[in-house]
Amino acid sequence: MLPSDKLDLIIRRHDEISDRLSGGATGAEFVALSRELAELDDVVSAIRGWRAGQEELAGVDAMLADPSTDAEMRAFAEEERDAAQARMGDLEQKIKVALLPKDAADEGGAILEVRAGTGGDEAALFAGDLFRMYQRYADLHGWKMDLVSASEGTAGGFKEVVAEINGRGVFAKLKFESGVHRVQRVPATETQGRIHTSAATVAVLPEATDVDIDINETDLKIDTMRAQGAGGQHVNKTESAIRITHLPTNTVVFVQDERSQHKNKARAMMLLKSRLYDAQRQKLDSERAADRKAQVGSGDRSERIRTYNFPQGRVTDHRINLTLYKLDKVIAGEALDEVIDPLITEHQAAQLAASEMS
Repeated sequence: MLPSDKLDLIIRRHDEISDRLSGGATGAEFVALSRELAELDDVVSAIRGWRAGQEELAGVDAMLADPSTDAEMRAFAEEERDAAQARMGDLEQKIKVALLPKDAADEGGAILEVRAGTGGDEAALFAGDLFRMYQRYADLHGWKMDLVSASEGTAGGFKEVVAEINGRGVFAKLKFESGVHRVQRVPATETQGRIHTSAATVAVLPEATDVDIDINETDLKIDTMRAQGAGGQHVNKTESAIRITHLPTNTVVFVQDERSQHKNKARAMMLLKSRLYDAQRQKLDSERAADRKAQVGSGDRSERIRTYNFPQGRVTDHRINLTLYKLDKVIAGEALDEVIDPLITEHQAAQLAASEMS
């Protein structure tokens, strides 16, 4: 049974926000309240629909309990009851999901890191394919993606590439992408047509804010150096690259993408905060869940999560045994939601099961 008191609080908060917005809220308050109202709209609609369904069911049950109801009306009432119960079941599930504890990082942006794994040049090419898949996916969702750092492979693609993705709900959508992605295909350099297996590692980190993580300046070792790689004479004359080492955890970040040392330092600090915040979250998660495998994978960077089989045009997510024969659309970012959405649904189902057992 749904908790009536919680539902009342949600509706009351929705009404309060609506009144405040109509009363002339401006600036930052208007933006924050509008966002909260948008988040509550769907669940409030579901609550009101569910409660209206309760009243409808009560009326139908009264009709069925009345001995004077004729056979034709009784048959009609039974059909109505079945339809109403089905609608209420869907609404109740939607409300339960809305009442689940929220991940504080879900609504924010993310840091995407893609690294070539086993497979040499082919792994770097695959890492490039994955990065472009996420670029296209970000474009389709209206998110802003900025390159933080990149190390290109000798034959193309990337040995390592890091980007910042900003937009609403970025981390909620991408957080289950962390892990080992495996590719099976015939490399362009393969003369005998043999299928090779390569891998790339994806890490999706929640974008940290100053509130999320506090860094003591005395814990940092900051080095400046000349940028490496493409860039003409600039890279030989300007010490714009920044390397920051967080001494207590030995976490190292390196950024050289911008010509400005100041901008590179700001990006390096942002990346460092996100990595430390992610490590903090991972530690808390492991303490909270004795068996994280009950959820949608562990999120462990070493866990193989997905295989892209080009000869068969197949994508398989091993955590939920999902297989799609539309690899071209997935790798183009167009059908990636068809993999991500079932992962989110599975995670929510695991949360619901856990909450019902507790």
